[in-house]
Amino acid sequence: MLTNSFFKIQDDGSADETSALGVKLAGEYPESDIRVVTLEKNLGKGGAVRHGMLYARGQRLLMVDADGASRFEDLELLWEAMDKLAPKNEPAVVVGSRAHLVKTEAVVKRSFIRNILMYGLHTILRIVGVGHIRDTQCGFKLFTRRAAQQIFPAQHLATWIFDVELLLLAKQLGIPVEEVPVEWHEVAGSKLNVVKDSLQMLRDLLVLRANILLGRWKVVPLQNGR
Repeated sequence: MLTNSFFKIQDDGSADETSALGVKLAGEYPESDIRVVTLEKNLGKGGAVRHGMLYARGQRLLMVDADGASRFEDLELLWEAMDKLAPKNEPAVVVGSRAHLVKTEAVVKRSFIRNILMYGLHTILRIVGVGHIRDTQCGFKLFTRRAAQQIFPAQHLATWIFDVELLLLAKQLGIPVEEVPVEWHEVAGSKLNVVKDSLQMLRDLLVLRANILLGRWKVVPLQNGR
């Protein structure tokens, strides 16, 4: 499945040794064709992912967080779903989902405030227009190249809630999205500030909804989906 695959490490202007470690890995595993891209200025998670997707190679593009919360082995599940959804790599998106874990220890043992925010976010997402996706925020998403070429140029949000905009753009473009259950565990040391970032997410969701309703943020499908 991963024959002739390309791996891209996107360093969002960090102050640690991410880029140096990436270069080291590229030297140790030359057969994996690892590229390291270091942004001079921090763009935020959404901005970094957008940059990475716009300059990525391959017919299928995987977005995955570097913290190891998702099992990379579960790419097999996303890949198989994509084979059925887009056998000729037509525009399509397959997203890893943690919805099946809601009543398991993986979520039950999370902090009370995080679970409250999760349920609150789901309510707001139904209002925004992506309530059909049970888990919008899992950082494990597979795009065909043709889908990415239509979705990411139209992305505006660069903050934590950018995933919602991506899925909403897919919906507006008529690009099919399928959820696939994946394993996941919470990783300590998250940079998410629960109060500050939750307020920012709410603000950005309102901005997203307002700009769409006012017709300021529009999407234009590529001719023939290419």
